[in-house]
Amino acid sequence: MSITQRLGEKAINQQTHHCFFNGEIRVRPMFDRLSGVENRFLEVEKLLSDPGIVQDRDAYQKYSREHADLSKIVWVFRKYKRTIEELNDGMELLKDKDPDIKEMARDEVGALTLRKENLENDLKNLLLPKDSNDDKNVIVEIRAGTGGEEAGLFASDLFRMYTRYTERKNWKVEVMTHHPTGVGGLKEIIAMIHGKGAYSRFKYESGIHRVQRVPETEAQGRIHTSAVTVAVLPEAEDVELHIDSSEIKVDVFRSTGPGGQSVNTTDSAVRLTHLPTGLVVTCQDEKSQLKNKNKGMKVLRARLLDRMIMEQDEKRSKERKSQIGSGDRSGRIRTYNFPQGRVTDHRIGLTLYKLENIMQGEIDEIIEKLATFYQTQALQNAESAEVQES
Repeated sequence: MSITQRLGEKAINQQTHHCFFNGEIRVRPMFDRLSGVENRFLEVEKLLSDPGIVQDRDAYQKYSREHADLSKIVWVFRKYKRTIEELNDGMELLKDKDPDIKEMARDEVGALTLRKENLENDLKNLLLPKDSNDDKNVIVEIRAGTGGEEAGLFASDLFRMYTRYTERKNWKVEVMTHHPTGVGGLKEIIAMIHGKGAYSRFKYESGIHRVQRVPETEAQGRIHTSAVTVAVLPEAEDVELHIDSSEIKVDVFRSTGPGGQSVNTTDSAVRLTHLPTGLVVTCQDEKSQLKNKNKGMKVLRARLLDRMIMEQDEKRSKERKSQIGSGDRSGRIRTYNFPQGRVTDHRIGLTLYKLENIMQGEIDEIIEKLATFYQTQALQNAESAEVQES
């Protein structure tokens, strides 16, 4: 028979009051927020059974999504409250005069304390503000920086790495536009990754990627250092950003290949200029002018959404500037050292001697460690805010 069964159930509000104010006042703000989440969860449950809501498809889907999101938090919160209840029961039994009961209580209190701490951490993670863009498709822009042809070749290598990563995720890659070099490299490539959660994974790739290796044309075996910039943008949906057609200037021309030679006999290439901001997007990969225009609008919409977010959030603005960078070797986020077979992510001091595997698209280990790092930072900030509130 468990301790809870021996003592019988107590009122949950009395249990939590004892636990929170017995040296754990710092947890109270989180508990108050969770109680608010649970109340909202119950409200949404009632709304989903309302005939008027059931008949309104859009409203029903909206509340269904909210219910699913809240249920994850509420399920853990209820488990947390049950654990507190059992823990307080155990604390009472530690006062028992029977040594056997005290010993049993001591063991159970230890296990329950550990479970409570783990559930607290889970709840803190669940309460962290979610990036509203995480589930979206993503536009990845890769550009060769310093390093001449070697930078272009590495830009091609990076794109291949990302393509293989998306294949592992069963996502789809759609090339929006690309500008190849004459030796198999890329001056620039813009691609959309279609897949739920694509942005949540690729957002950590924004920045300057540095490569150190011996080019095939290097006769003396000297190591060259080159740089490639990567910018990652969430796809902007039509409902998020309306663009007036009168604000777009459309120019058409014949697409060109390396060296400027024409690769199409019709004016299928499209250049879109957003007049209010001066943003320019060019697409020429498709033989159809309409397809090129549609692809160009997707890229333009994503860039405009990103600009809008930048203007609203100063921190985001600084991050965006660091994404694009100057294409030089400073401000790097990651180094790929081929002679040593290593990859180093400078943001978290992570070094892996798995270069070959990483270039084949096995980048989940890096992404997971980056996600953990930034999540830990967010938790520390949240805890600091809770201390100030209390």
